Amino acid sequence: MLNQISVSQRQRIKVILAGISAGILTVGIARFAYTPFLPLMLSQTGLSIIDGGWLATFNYLGYFTGIILVSFTNNLKFKFRFYQLSLIVAVVSTIAMGLTTNIIIWSILRFVAGLTSTAGIILASGFVLSWLKHHGFKPQLGLHFTFIGLGIAIPGLAIVVMNHFLDWSMQWIMMGLFGIVFLIPAWRWMPVPTLFTPKSVADYHEPSKRWLWLMLAAYSCAGVGYVISATFIVAVLEAMPLLTGKGDWIWVMLGLAAVPSCFLWDKLAQRLGEIKTLILVYSLQMFAIVIPALSDNLFVNVLGAMVFGGTFSGIVSLMLTFIGHKFPKNPAKAMARLTLSYGLAQMVAPTIAGYLSSTTQSYSIALWFASTTILLGIVFLFLILRDENKQNTPIS
Repeated sequence: MLNQISVSQRQRIKVILAGISAGILTVGIARFAYTPFLPLMLSQTGLSIIDGGWLATFNYLGYFTGIILVSFTNNLKFKFRFYQLSLIVAVVSTIAMGLTTNIIIWSILRFVAGLTSTAGIILASGFVLSWLKHHGFKPQLGLHFTFIGLGIAIPGLAIVVMNHFLDWSMQWIMMGLFGIVFLIPAWRWMPVPTLFTPKSVADYHEPSKRWLWLMLAAYSCAGVGYVISATFIVAVLEAMPLLTGKGDWIWVMLGLAAVPSCFLWDKLAQRLGEIKTLILVYSLQMFAIVIPALSDNLFVNVLGAMVFGGTFSGIVSLMLTFIGHKFPKNPAKAMARLTLSYGLAQMVAPTIAGYLSSTTQSYSIALWFASTTILLGIVFLFLILRDENKQNTPIS
């Protein structure tokens, strides 16, 4: 009996590590690594800020397409094969970025890289959650979502080291080869998913359409704020005289701050409630995004980057968990709809930010635009909170 328990615990660790590895590869390397690579590409390849924004847009278009693809099929075999294929494509597309300077090919590569990130965020999360439920473990994904912070910090550290020895091209190639380290456990330790039917959900009244639309709007705002800051933050910091050469290190610190955030915000949400916690997280992110537009002080910008890192991953985990609780009869469908709103915002916002920055010759207006959008998201959250308070107010 003891041996069976220990074996199950070892399997649990392997499955969770498979999910984390898939996230680091498909999201951290194939997707997030573009941010610290961007300043190098701007300086060494002649890539313009506008084109840099377009490449980010194609990446999120791929992500958006991937979400649609996996959300409209219930075929587990197809989803698992798509997951495995995405691991390979994530490595190949990253290597290929260093083999060309053709903007069209770059756009295609960023698109397919975005497509693979669906495997890390949606599929791996779903596989891990289902496996935990099926084997009697608590269906908690706090540990799994550490891949967001690790996916920033680990490739970021690699880039800090490579900057001393390699040009932009070799860095992309080496980053892709580095991805094989995570491909192996993500491939070998992720079990083939099996159909899992949870216990029947008791009679439950789902939230109104107004509630859902407000949530979609709030999460879209978070997507705009996140993607503008995440895409350009290293380039923004590198453009500051006092921060030149330190942008990659700040990116790493941002990732490290994101690692424990899902645990901490989840604990706070259990005490304050999800909406109040989300309002707090949104508010902190709103100020963190605009800090580079207000100050070039090293300490202040490092602090702002760490606050941003500690909030954006928290928003993702809180939002997905919250809507899953509200729609227990079909949480996957609700999560997919919510993620589509986030993905659509991520697809459009980088191009807008690129044009704003190019036109004004400054990143400040793009950061203010992102921060203002987060403020709009806070308004939507307050409307949800007001509606919930009205429902909970006893009739005298």
